[in-house]
Amino acid sequence: MPSYLVVNIDVTDPTRYQDYIRAVPPTIEQYGGKYLARGGRVEVLEGRWNPKRMAIVEFPSAEQAKAWWDSTEYAGPKAIRQSCSRGEIVLLEGL
Repeated sequence: MPSYLVVNIDVTDPTRYQDYIRAVPPTIEQYGGKYLARGGRVEVLEGRWNPKRMAIVEFPSAEQAKAWWDSTEYAGPKAIRQSCSRGEIVLLEGL
């Protein structure tokens, strides 16, 4: 069943974050993932949540998403992201 990474990122170094934006898509594609939404306008309809930069990434399964997360291919981009942003990332299993 498909699974989704729901990502909220607060970018602290926009220049460095551009390196992440360029590096990460091939790693996602390699593990069967694809962006459904990335960096678009966010509007809160209810609650106090204050998201910054959001993305939704679909993977064929939770196992594929976790394999990507732990992969050597994503290790470099992940380190870049962690050095220039703060955020929350959750894995949501689909129907």
